[in-house]
Amino acid sequence: MLNKIKTFVLCIMAFGIFMPASSFAVEEEIVDIEEISADAVENYQVEGSLFQQITDLEQEKVLMQLEKERAQLDLDLDRLAAEKIKLHMEIDTLSGRAEAQQQELETQMARLEAESARLAREKEALENATDEKSSGADTAATTKKTVSSSGKKISEDTESKIGERFKLINVIGAGNQLQATVADLVTGQNKRISVGKVLDGWTVKSISLDDGVVFAKDGETQTLNITNSK
Repeated sequence: MLNKIKTFVLCIMAFGIFMPASSFAVEEEIVDIEEISADAVENYQVEGSLFQQITDLEQEKVLMQLEKERAQLDLDLDRLAAEKIKLHMEIDTLSGRAEAQQQELETQMARLEAESARLAREKEALENATDEKSSGADTAATTKKTVSSSGKKISEDTESKIGERFKLINVIGAGNQLQATVADLVTGQNKRISVGKVLDGWTVKSISLDDGVVFAKDGETQTLNITNSK
């Protein structure tokens, strides 16, 4: 045990003796390294060095990336320009189509207006024709009514006055065989009558050379002779 202690003490002493010398050596070595580093830095040639090569490679990579991005931008710009041109073409097409459609609508509108005007003219002409026909029918009806009324009046008058309707022309025959010829003043026809004949509702009651023809109707008698026939 004592020997171990002695050995330990001797080692410490030895370390203490040699330690300052080692420190000085280390310090001198550091100084030398610093001087060498300063000289190396001062005399360092950047051109062609590894650092320069690495830097150039990095710059080339950056430049290539930038070129790639610029090329992509150019492509995008070209695409946008093409789309812009396409949009302008579509706008022009739509504008032309809209103008054509508008022209077609205007043409159809003009056609409809012309058709409407034609139908209006036809309607007006039809209404005028209807009015004319209606007026003509009214006139005809009025005329017919007037004629009918006149005819009725003439008939009534002639029936009431046989001498105004007929004219005695002559009396021929003898005895009971006498016959008379009368002229219809309305139609202009001559009629041969004898006793018992009916002339427009009047019955021939008697015929004589002196008195002429006596007509009877509903208890009333009228005489038609040469005198009242003149």
